[in-house]
Amino acid sequence: MIMDDDLVNADKRSDAALLRSGRLNRRSFLVGSAAGLGAAGLAGCVSPDDMMRAEAAKLYGPVPNDKFAIPAVDISKVDPKYFRQKVRYDTKEAPGTIIIDPGKFHLYRIEGEGMATRYGANVSRPGFLWSGEVYVGRKAEWPTWTPPKEMMARQPEARKYAGGMPGGLENPLGARVLYLYKNGVYTVYTIYSTSDPDTLGQGITSGCTGLLSQDMIDLYSRTPVKTKVVMLPA
Repeated sequence: MIMDDDLVNADKRSDAALLRSGRLNRRSFLVGSAAGLGAAGLAGCVSPDDMMRAEAAKLYGPVPNDKFAIPAVDISKVDPKYFRQKVRYDTKEAPGTIIIDPGKFHLYRIEGEGMATRYGANVSRPGFLWSGEVYVGRKAEWPTWTPPKEMMARQPEARKYAGGMPGGLENPLGARVLYLYKNGVYTVYTIYSTSDPDTLGQGITSGCTGLLSQDMIDLYSRTPVKTKVVMLPA
């Protein structure tokens, strides 16, 4: 057994002598303990925000095998409150229902049992806000975009796409789109994909709601035609 006196004396010995004696002093114990901590010890110093961003880097990584390769999102440009996550959400709406809260720039997919998947979103700009109940009338991957007549009247530069803009990374609808209908009629509103993280938390559209492409792919895969969509008042 190593006694306190042994430890005091050991502190004065050389490392070579310690190796020969097989004894450890306080100094070598502390150095060894620090080395043993390594990355695992430092992990305790990682903030919740850092952990959230590390998880977000996985969620928003590149999607190379889609019809068009989708680049990774620059998550440094995204407020963490807009990262996809499961949250408590009390509602009487059935699981699968989509609820858009334009005042908070969030879209919720109801999962049931008081939970929802929450996505960060961009929404309508002032003058184009609306509220009410609609439903997904159809859906498409890498759709052709045709600007509405109203848009072409407001923005003459959009007229060059009157015949339709083919799907692709530059297409305003992006990788996936859900078309919103009411009473069998297309409302001209959509839930669409964007690759621009700067748009999250912004009112920029003419009535549509945009999610990051990676989030939209997730929502699209779990949203059948006829899904109910509720737009809350702003």
